[in-house]
Amino acid sequence: MVSALALVTGGLGFIGSHVVRALVAEGTPVRVLDNGSTGSRENLAGVERSVEVVEGDIRNAVACSSACRGVDVVYHLAAYISVPGSIQDPILSDAVNIGGTLNVLMAAHRARVRRVVFSSSAAVYGDTEVVPAHENLPPAPLSPYGVGKAYGEMMCRVFDVLHGLETVSLRYFNVYGPRQNPRSEYAAVVPRFASMLLAGETPTIFGDGEQTRDFLFVEDVARANLLAARVPEARRHVINIGGGVRTSVNQLHAVLREVVGRGGDPIHGPERPGDIRHSGADIRRAQALLGFAPSVSLHEGLARTVAFLRQVPRA
Repeated sequence: MVSALALVTGGLGFIGSHVVRALVAEGTPVRVLDNGSTGSRENLAGVERSVEVVEGDIRNAVACSSACRGVDVVYHLAAYISVPGSIQDPILSDAVNIGGTLNVLMAAHRARVRRVVFSSSAAVYGDTEVVPAHENLPPAPLSPYGVGKAYGEMMCRVFDVLHGLETVSLRYFNVYGPRQNPRSEYAAVVPRFASMLLAGETPTIFGDGEQTRDFLFVEDVARANLLAARVPEARRHVINIGGGVRTSVNQLHAVLREVVGRGGDPIHGPERPGDIRHSGADIRRAQALLGFAPSVSLHEGLARTVAFLRQVPRA
């Protein structure tokens, strides 16, 4: 029996490409909608013949409508992903994360898509004093990026209630793993630190380094997406997807030094505006609704990430 078609917006990107690979591995036909701004076809190396790639932007309603034709599930990962970038350019952030998400939902509704799995973020919580954060906390984002994700969650529920379009929103915490770009101006901490240590350079930690994050390996995130598409009880829910363990940035640096096998003490710089002091996920809802629990430890995930980066030519 042929599985129903899945659409992955942002499927050439870091998390999106892992979702695509997970779908292909189980025999699901996949279509990707991506404008190529941050992702690359190289991220689908080895599975590209099993994937239909459509070049297009979610800010284009026509592109979204075309991409949704004949689709059973939409995994909506396309986004403007930088918190600092959204502060510098909130117009662009809103155009992609608010306008683009609305285009995807409208197209999915018109195409009679069964379910949309929306990629949200822990940025919705802001700098909450409740750690680990649970899904019943009121949204309190501190950046246009966080506002856009909160909008997406609420609009997903609106389309579900008003139009019967099944939706699930997954709030990712700090996702890391192979194919995460270490060269971006706003690169995430794991690939940035790892690539610098591999090059014999000294990473900079913004602030005192005692800020904590909840890290989750990207393959676990991809698995959560597939579960969210299929579990009936997940419908209309917002669900934290994290590791359930907090790690300080100083601790992360220490583990990476051990994995890489080189490096001295980091440099400390000033705190960055919009950065959250402590972030951790209460993952009981994910466990109860999806049967989800992390399968890759931080040490193993960092070792696999570093092994991948060792094979990547340095610019």
